[in-house]
Amino acid sequence: MKRLFVSAIALFATLSLSAQDFTALYNEAATAYTSKNFAAAAASFQKLIDEGTGSPEAADLVATAKATLPKCYFQLGGMAFKSQNFDEALANFEKSAELADLYGDYTQMQKSNTWVANIYQVQGGEAFNSKDYAAAAGIFAKGYAANPRNTDMALNLAMSYCELAVANNDMAQYEKGMEVYENVAAMKGPKYDEDAAKAVEMMALYTNNMVAKMQQAGDTDGIIAMADALLAKNPVNPTAQKVRLQAYADKKDYAKVIELGEEAAAAQTNDEDKGYVYLALGAAYNAKEMKPQAIAAFEKVVAGPAVEPAKAALAELKK
Repeated sequence: MKRLFVSAIALFATLSLSAQDFTALYNEAATAYTSKNFAAAAASFQKLIDEGTGSPEAADLVATAKATLPKCYFQLGGMAFKSQNFDEALANFEKSAELADLYGDYTQMQKSNTWVANIYQVQGGEAFNSKDYAAAAGIFAKGYAANPRNTDMALNLAMSYCELAVANNDMAQYEKGMEVYENVAAMKGPKYDEDAAKAVEMMALYTNNMVAKMQQAGDTDGIIAMADALLAKNPVNPTAQKVRLQAYADKKDYAKVIELGEEAAAAQTNDEDKGYVYLALGAAYNAKEMKPQAIAAFEKVVAGPAVEPAKAALAELKK
């Protein structure tokens, strides 16, 4: 029994790496990295991590290996990208981001994820330009997950969702598109101002497109439900406020129009849209035979296509 125990210890000693072995392995990895043989460096650094973790004499070397390994895959990703081997580049950048996250290097993780997003943007662009919005959305969504601050891709993703929504009358796709647009619209800083404004513009466009389709189908309650969902996320969403009010007006629910009218008007960002709101509000007051309130509402219509019908209504009320 004693001889067996000694043999087991001897066997363990032969399998364990010495401090010299760890140093040699590290030097091998470092030399490969300096020589830009990043694949060999990655393999050696990974072996050092695998075999040196838990060994006190290798602690510093393992720490350096963990810091450098994500950079190896980042460099491999860059080399593949330059060769336009996008699948290989993507795999390496994703591996870099994964390892950087694992080892707590969040700066490297962000850099790697930025390139992940860039590649998905390139790959999704072909489908997007061909108007294959389903394929584009699937690709852009992966890039957006890697880098939500890539606003060019975010806007393309949101548009892909919304085009699918309008084509298929698909509220789930519409809601996904609106969520991305909302995120872009909320981004602060001069570098985002133009894209944030574009997001607001496109939210209004696609909301109106969805409303038009639902109006054709006579789905007034669907319009209200859609607007309510938007307002649950952003109570001052001007387009949602306006279309909800118009939907209640179409239902001839004048009490609800009166209840919501001033709130909807306050949410608008230009006089033309305020005009539409006050036109609907004036008509609701008029239907309820609340003449002074109707006149006051119509008189607040000062811009846009709503001006002429408001003037006509005022002329009738002031006879």
